[in-house]
Amino acid sequence: MYDYLIVGSGLFGSVFAYEARKNGKKVLVLERRLHVGGNVYCEKLENINIHKYGAHIFHTSDKKIWDYVNQFVEFNNYVNSPVANYKGELYNLPFNMNTFTKLWGIVTPNEAISKIEEQRAVIKEEPKNLEEQAISLVGMDIYRKLIKGYTEKQWGRSCTELPAFIIKRLPVRYTFDNNYFNDRYQGIPVGGYNKLIDALLDGIEVRTGVDYNESRAEYEGIAQKVVYTGPVDAYFDYKLGQLEYRGLRFETERLEEVNHQGVAVMNYTEREIPYTRIIEHKHFEFGTQPVTYVTKEYPANWQPGEEAYYPVNNECNQNLYRQYKALANDENGVIFGGRLAEYKYYDMDDVIASALKCVNDELV
Repeated sequence: MYDYLIVGSGLFGSVFAYEARKNGKKVLVLERRLHVGGNVYCEKLENINIHKYGAHIFHTSDKKIWDYVNQFVEFNNYVNSPVANYKGELYNLPFNMNTFTKLWGIVTPNEAISKIEEQRAVIKEEPKNLEEQAISLVGMDIYRKLIKGYTEKQWGRSCTELPAFIIKRLPVRYTFDNNYFNDRYQGIPVGGYNKLIDALLDGIEVRTGVDYNESRAEYEGIAQKVVYTGPVDAYFDYKLGQLEYRGLRFETERLEEVNHQGVAVMNYTEREIPYTRIIEHKHFEFGTQPVTYVTKEYPANWQPGEEAYYPVNNECNQNLYRQYKALANDENGVIFGGRLAEYKYYDMDDVIASALKCVNDELV
């Protein structure tokens, strides 16, 4: 008999498993995929760690979380400084003085503030959609070149059809600072994220290639409690309906080049190019290998059974999730946690914090 049966070996499940075992509990981890680590899993090719499910850059302002992950693996000093490509014109992200100088030829913060204020003024009333909301925040030029096409690809519909609340704010800096994140701590695990997951799961029994929802009868009664990190609607066999997600499709290519694009992340912001970004993986770890691997990331319509990436946080889905959450709250002996079980977009540090709180509440 196990104390905890943990469904899913992503960050939430792996952190919970580690802490439970550290506290003397007997743990079994089940993983639907053939590898552990969830979406942070890396595939190593020619000594380059390929972020198999999209770019993952660890960042946090919580020193406790930073210290926690650093006990398992050393982090490098990678700083995320993506570049936006609009019809061959390159702009620094997030929106900062480098961006504004390239856009308008201005040189001072006051000139940039005046330009944005002037362009924002075209929206006179409460924004009715995402397009109006974005223009009201950063003006027409930034919206047209750097937001519109990217957002429409991401969500698969026009910005005029998307609700305003999707963009509550947009980061604007009046300094020459290309660091995408404001967080105090940032980096990539030296040797890739697999080292972090392997350290968390060291000494813990793990079974891969097991779909818990399909094999539930086989594992009935095997543990005192279940920690479930899969899709909450799948757990309840979709009996109230299916929650919606946006999907992603990846195309990875090996290139006989030392350096293809000069940056780890390049966003393609025009609608006509079907992918949203190209990732050159070696730059996450300052690689000098004689070859490189690049991945084009395509947003996609999602179908049940495919990997679920971004919750579609509209009113309809949130109402449906609340109904599933009520069912989950009444489910005896089952803990629901993580982005799929909570139908929530989580940064990695928040997932870890959530798992630590959950296991602490359990064991204290």
